[in-house]
Amino acid sequence: MTRPELWAGPECTVNRVGDDFHDQLEASGFGARPGDIGRLAGLGITRMRFPLLWERTERRRGHLDWTWPDTALRQLAEAGVKPVAGLVHHGSGPAWTNLLDPAFPELLAAYAALAAQRYPDIECWTPVNEPLTTARFSGLYGHWYPHGTDDRSFVRALLNQVRGTVLAMREVRRVNPLAQLLQTEDVGIVTSTPALAYQAHFENLRRWLSFDLLCGRVGRTHDMWRYLRAGGATEQELDLLQAQPCPPDVFGVNSYITSARHLDDRTWLYPARVCGGNGIHRYADVEAVRVLGSLPGGFAQRLRETAGRYAGAVALTEVHLGCCRDEQLRWLAQAWDAAVTVRGEGHDVRAVTCWAVFGAVDWDSLVTRRDGHYEPGLWDVRSDPPRETALAGLARELAAGRTPAHPAVAAPGWWERADRLGYNAHGELVARPLSGRPLLIAGASGTLGQAFARICKARGLPFVMLTRSAMDVADPASVHAALEHWQPWAVINATGYVRVDDAESDSRQWRDNVTGPEVLARACSAAGIRLAGFSSDLVFDGLKGEPYVESDMPHPLNEYGRAKCEAERLMLSCALQPLVIRTAAFFGPWDPHNFLAAGLPALARGETWTAASDQVVSPTYVPDLARATLDLLIDGEQGLWHLANRGSVSWAGFAAMAAGAAGLDAALVQPAATSCLSQRALRPRQSALGSRRGQIMPTLDDALRRYIGESAAVARARGEAMLEASS
Repeated sequence: MTRPELWAGPECTVNRVGDDFHDQLEASGFGARPGDIGRLAGLGITRMRFPLLWERTERRRGHLDWTWPDTALRQLAEAGVKPVAGLVHHGSGPAWTNLLDPAFPELLAAYAALAAQRYPDIECWTPVNEPLTTARFSGLYGHWYPHGTDDRSFVRALLNQVRGTVLAMREVRRVNPLAQLLQTEDVGIVTSTPALAYQAHFENLRRWLSFDLLCGRVGRTHDMWRYLRAGGATEQELDLLQAQPCPPDVFGVNSYITSARHLDDRTWLYPARVCGGNGIHRYADVEAVRVLGSLPGGFAQRLRETAGRYAGAVALTEVHLGCCRDEQLRWLAQAWDAAVTVRGEGHDVRAVTCWAVFGAVDWDSLVTRRDGHYEPGLWDVRSDPPRETALAGLARELAAGRTPAHPAVAAPGWWERADRLGYNAHGELVARPLSGRPLLIAGASGTLGQAFARICKARGLPFVMLTRSAMDVADPASVHAALEHWQPWAVINATGYVRVDDAESDSRQWRDNVTGPEVLARACSAAGIRLAGFSSDLVFDGLKGEPYVESDMPHPLNEYGRAKCEAERLMLSCALQPLVIRTAAFFGPWDPHNFLAAGLPALARGETWTAASDQVVSPTYVPDLARATLDLLIDGEQGLWHLANRGSVSWAGFAAMAAGAAGLDAALVQPAATSCLSQRALRPRQSALGSRRGQIMPTLDDALRRYIGESAAVARARGEAMLEASS
């Protein structure tokens, strides 16, 4: 049996909110960055979902600029990759039309005619991406322009897009009679409690409407005929679509984990924000994966349903998960496995499409705001040039027919684990156990080691925490024995001597901060095991006057900094270079001894808080540091990398920021000169960290907001645990 093809595409939504057009190609840089077509072709893909978008090409009415698609399509042809031309992707056309405009279908068809005449060799087209989903978001939920919130707007938006697709393909086929229609749609399923079975049944019928309309299936006996008529569809237009069908040559199946919904009439079990109604019942509408005990059907079930309903070729046309790297790997690997399985059952499964290959922006708000929230794809565009993630390596393996080699793939995705539930389970809980080789965390008792353990657990990464008695990183025999016993795929060295002032006179810090990191790095290098170790902003003297980047030469002022500098040199001299993270002073919700944990309670009591005003730093939120380090480690990154939350501030300024975030009196923060603080070790006046390799950490403001909320949650949990223990 031949395997499916691998396709790919950038997230290319151009949606409108009010009069503001949100352009994903602009946000990710794909529309302006040279070399991206070559990067895509280098994956081994056979087709690319190509954004030949109406809103980008005809920004002014009657003035079409083909410059970018001319160049990009030529590069694609030279690389031997065929395009699937998309004309509208979650948009409503240029500013002079919209999805409720009676002229929309003809205007789209006119653009399609011009595009086909200019590019007659394009064989496959998607005039409108996900017309039903777009109609829901634009006509039913009010998220996107024209912001309809009723059935009539939804029906008109859907019919205009479907009619536009029919007319567009008619124009394309005047130029190329063999042109194919690849029609995409999100076909997420809806489940419910018994009282809402009628609503789930309705929504599960509605999800097929775009395909059914194109296939000419919506006649007077169709289950949705009365709904469409009540929503303003005329008999004549429905009859015309039935009489002149335009069935897809390939049905593009899009399946997202959040698309599968569960409806529950027991509203008291859920927060008010997820509750609504249909005029008959009030109910909660939640992600099915967060409440159903059974595992979601996923890709395989959606492919089988679609292929069975239409007896046609199918493809997975968007595979992307906005999550951490290991979960992204599992999502893509499972999509591929599902396609192979369903193809093996005899269905015509053409391809799996890596989607949002250069990432996506603000999809956490359904692209209704401009928050700049970025989620990487096969490349991370926060580096220049874009940096390959582990997903790119997995994609190449799949395209070449090789078995995925990355150890993180073996573990179950969050959607398969018991901790996926956000509410009481509806039905018996089914979950996959953790599996795969572990990640070793050295430094079980420290702040950093404990943080990595928490994050690994949340991400479903098998891990083992080792105390010094289990693995003394400065003892070659101890390290060798631990590596042999546990057979890890990677090691995180979270050990170290952290008392900067005491390090001035304590010789033990050299063993912990230099000998240990070197011994562990050489052992991991010899065994071919990935390693992440940590250094400090205190390797710098503070004379630069602006944030330090990875290429800046160290010049430490104190013994702690000198030890870290030497450890860097020794670790980076290994044949298999480890990932060496330079970071700054930590703060986190689980550590009761950090700078903020000591100072904020004082402010809450009305006391003053003294902090240095002449030391500028980049404070680092421990959960962010752990997450970013794990992503880089999974990506196989090596060498020096600066990881600190974006922003630089004095310690006194940081204290004032924290006070403001916590709603406390910042006037109680007392700025002081370093000379007044009884610090034995010299500190640099300015040790803020920047990065030339990629600014992948959140801002300090964002980290502080989360710290306040997460610290409060931790305190509540501790209080509840104490009450429970005493009862």
